[in-house]
Amino acid sequence: MTDTTSPTDGWDASIRIGVVVPHADVGPEAELQAIAPASVSVHASRIHFAAMRAGGEMDEKIPHAPVRAFVEPPYLDQAVELLAASPLHALTLGFTSSSYVLKAEGERELYERLRPVTRDLPITGTTKAARAAFDALGARRIAVVNPPWFDDELSGQGADYFREFGFEVVHHGPCGLPSDQKAITPGNLSAWIRTIAEHRPDAVLVAGNGIRAVGTIKPLEAELGFHVVTANQVILWHALHLAGAADTALGISDYGHLFGTSPKSEDA
Repeated sequence: MTDTTSPTDGWDASIRIGVVVPHADVGPEAELQAIAPASVSVHASRIHFAAMRAGGEMDEKIPHAPVRAFVEPPYLDQAVELLAASPLHALTLGFTSSSYVLKAEGERELYERLRPVTRDLPITGTTKAARAAFDALGARRIAVVNPPWFDDELSGQGADYFREFGFEVVHHGPCGLPSDQKAITPGNLSAWIRTIAEHRPDAVLVAGNGIRAVGTIKPLEAELGFHVVTANQVILWHALHLAGAADTALGISDYGHLFGTSPKSEDA
């Protein structure tokens, strides 16, 4: 008897999420697709990030000027507009540091600026989604573990960003791991996160979408007893809810307590 079953080809995804990433970064797409069930597909648009070189190489500490330039017009606006032209259900920005330097008001202005080119698709990003996640989890005491390529000043700006929204930042800093995306593993990242357990946060955010992190979430939550939120985990969670796919998000079971919650409001 002939088997007429066709292999899956990805076209039957019921939810399609778009993500804008730095040109030499593969982290967001890799982690988003790892978390996403078969019913969700991930589609990326890339823009040049002057702090990265071919092969994903970066300086040990990234300079701040490219971080701010990354979100300035016209390139981000063009990338979002082109991505939004696809038949998607939600958009997300797959980078963290720019919101740190923009601060709360600058980030709000950024999303307002992008609104005309989104084709009315909902849009989120790491820090916006992280705030929604903390609220959904009831977390007010937070720790922020930044990538090793963030310097202390950038990390401090990130802490100030979350304090603007009323969160108590009990710890923040770049993690003491090699400043090389390919050198970060679930093992060495987990060991670093264990060192901040003494601060007793309600939740820890592993910031930076280029840091390999989603494989640490479930085991660390079971071991440490606080919530673990990561940059790529949180943008997928938020984007799914903004896309009206709450049932899909709630059905994800292997990537932390967050997927068992819903945002407090659609525009969080």
